[in-house]
Amino acid sequence: MENNRIVYKSFAKLAVAIAVAQGASLTKAKKLIIKSFDRHPYQEDISKIVKKVKLEKENLNILSNNCISICEDFGPDRDYVTLVSLLENIYQIEEFEEIEKDTISNIITTFKTEIERINANIPPPPLYNVLLETRAVAEWTSMLWLYPFIPKHKSKKNKPVLLMPPYLGNDNSTTFVRKYLKSLGFKTYKWDLGVNMINSKSLPKLIEKLDEIYDKHQEKVSLVGWSGGGIFAKIIANRYPEKVEQLITIGSPVWGVKNMKTPIIRSLEFIRGTKLKERNDKFIKELEEIPLVPITCIYTKTDGLIPWKNCTEAETYRDDIKNVEVFGSHCGMGANATVLLTVANALNANIEKSSKKSIIEKFETLFFPHFWEEKGFSKFTNLFFN
Repeated sequence: MENNRIVYKSFAKLAVAIAVAQGASLTKAKKLIIKSFDRHPYQEDISKIVKKVKLEKENLNILSNNCISICEDFGPDRDYVTLVSLLENIYQIEEFEEIEKDTISNIITTFKTEIERINANIPPPPLYNVLLETRAVAEWTSMLWLYPFIPKHKSKKNKPVLLMPPYLGNDNSTTFVRKYLKSLGFKTYKWDLGVNMINSKSLPKLIEKLDEIYDKHQEKVSLVGWSGGGIFAKIIANRYPEKVEQLITIGSPVWGVKNMKTPIIRSLEFIRGTKLKERNDKFIKELEEIPLVPITCIYTKTDGLIPWKNCTEAETYRDDIKNVEVFGSHCGMGANATVLLTVANALNANIEKSSKKSIIEKFETLFFPHFWEEKGFSKFTNLFFN
């Protein structure tokens, strides 16, 4: 929250100033802004920041530019989409008067454009990460003997899960994930479309498959997509949230694909003959939208094919969106024990609505980067005794 605190201090002042410019009193503006953060994971911290906002004769353009400048200093971040959404919601509040509507509309449009510019500059994976992709061979071969030792948290319900393979992969790519989920009690389904070429023509067939599974079980279906498979999964979740239980992506570029810098894009352009930016604007636009279902995005910062920031969703957008970092390569994520555990835990947590961790699940935490990023010995006592 430390970096976010700086951003939200600047943003809170801008948001309150916009509300006041539309006729609200300072007190009323603060209450409305605080209410707009209801589903924000840092709601309590941000409420304190908003309450401390003091306004004099503030220039909205200057406040907006200050916030944009801070965002640019911190660099590209998917969470900025939350700021844009909040400003648009504030602008649409019917309680406000029609004061300076054109001016405020222009400020919000400029703010959104600048955020898009900032987020278009995510660098490609460094050469070191690309070279590290060779470890995928070891990850796949080691899974053959490691698999029997992976903890299994049985699901109480036989819930349906549709899995989608990565770019240039097929159903063999998701073998370990499907096998593991089956052993936990989930009913898993292959995508049955051969090699995934990330072609939008595959969407109608996938949607038809979703309908078949939904009709068979008479309940929502969880979607799990690895890399390019996650692209399809997210678009389907956007189109049919009433049939999707939740979305789980594994090393998938879930936003910013149009400007993404990666060897994968060059491969796609070489194979298909046209630039990604020119191919399917509707497909890319749909990918930018955030589905109205629980979302878990699994990523690795040592990904050598996809910039890891493109593989994370805006956690600040809603409280049912989670990003989980794991150790490993991009090509080895289908045979990564922590990926299997994360997929299973996410499915169980969102389906059974349980957040309490067992002793085994607490021990599993030791294998994730987030735990080791915490400082001090207290992280061990907090993990096992709280």
